[in-house]
Amino acid sequence: MTLVDSNFELDKRNWSYTEKVRVPLNIEEAGIPYNIYLNLRHTSDYKYSNIFLLIHITEPNGKKTTERKEFKLALPDGEWLGSGSGNMYSYQLMIKENYKFPVKGKYMIELEQNMRDNPLNHVTDAGIRVEKAIK
Repeated sequence: MTLVDSNFELDKRNWSYTEKVRVPLNIEEAGIPYNIYLNLRHTSDYKYSNIFLLIHITEPNGKKTTERKEFKLALPDGEWLGSGSGNMYSYQLMIKENYKFPVKGKYMIELEQNMRDNPLNHVTDAGIRVEKAIK
């Protein structure tokens, strides 16, 4: 069961440090496993084989955790790993597998690009998918 599946279009296909993708989430069943995915799209002009993101999760009580993660987008020979359509490549990449939200309530998940380039060019969309883990 999918709780949220969001994609946010990034302004002019550029992702600035200050432009965090914010996804609100209401958890009604705490303590059960969920899978959290990164939804990402970029053009074939994206110049890196990976992307680093800061993933911020704010709990209903205001407690915030931040994790830096690297996502591989291409093979060493430059072949994109995402599904392609024209010059666009789409990904659904695991952020957290079997993650258990500690309490019920309203959460905020934020994605912040953490590469050297600011803005990061040729990234068109970013978002989050959260679904109950299949047992």
